Amino acid sequence: MKAGQKEGLADSLLLYAVTDRHWLDERTLYDVVRESLDGGVTFLQLREKDLDEAHFYEEAVQLQALAAHYGVPFVINDNVDIAVRMDADGVHVGQDDMEAGDVRALIGPHKILGVSAQTVEQAVLAERRGADYLGVGAVFPTGSKDDAVEVSHETLQAICEAVSIPVVAIGGITQENTPQLAKSGICGIAVISAIYAQNNIREATALLKGVAKRMVEAR
Repeated sequence: MKAGQKEGLADSLLLYAVTDRHWLDERTLYDVVRESLDGGVTFLQLREKDLDEAHFYEEAVQLQALAAHYGVPFVINDNVDIAVRMDADGVHVGQDDMEAGDVRALIGPHKILGVSAQTVEQAVLAERRGADYLGVGAVFPTGSKDDAVEVSHETLQAICEAVSIPVVAIGGITQENTPQLAKSGICGIAVISAIYAQNNIREATALLKGVAKRMVEAR
């Protein structure tokens, strides 16, 4: 991401899609991601825990080109080496991954750095060490991540108040429970199954985006 392009980051985080091949069936990841982009996804993260490096890189390059076609920021989960190698828009790391300051040193000042946080202390430290946005959760029970730590809505709000960078909520978010996140201070929602587990991905995405927009505007 070039200098000067982070100003609109908060708006681009409205509907943040995290990929998961669990529900692909006979479809390709490229196809389902394209459907979600058609539906209105505003930010895309490639998350792959089981692919070897060569296939991960190949897939990442394809999805990067697709996201660029839609004008959507594209970040890599965890794998900083691949993000740097392919010149992705940025990278997202968790608390158990590479430390945020070290990541920033590797990716440079103009790339997007997202960091997962579950506490105010983690959030403040991540911002201090160069994070551009935070992913906070799990805000609802979730089956997408076995080790997800639940974060109360009070803590979510406290994190939003403690930092000056954008915050997105993640974990168990659906069309039905998104309105419960109103007035927390978040600028968007990050989802997996609410998009990629749906039969009609394009329609589900469009509906979820509308719900997310109303939730954010209610704050």
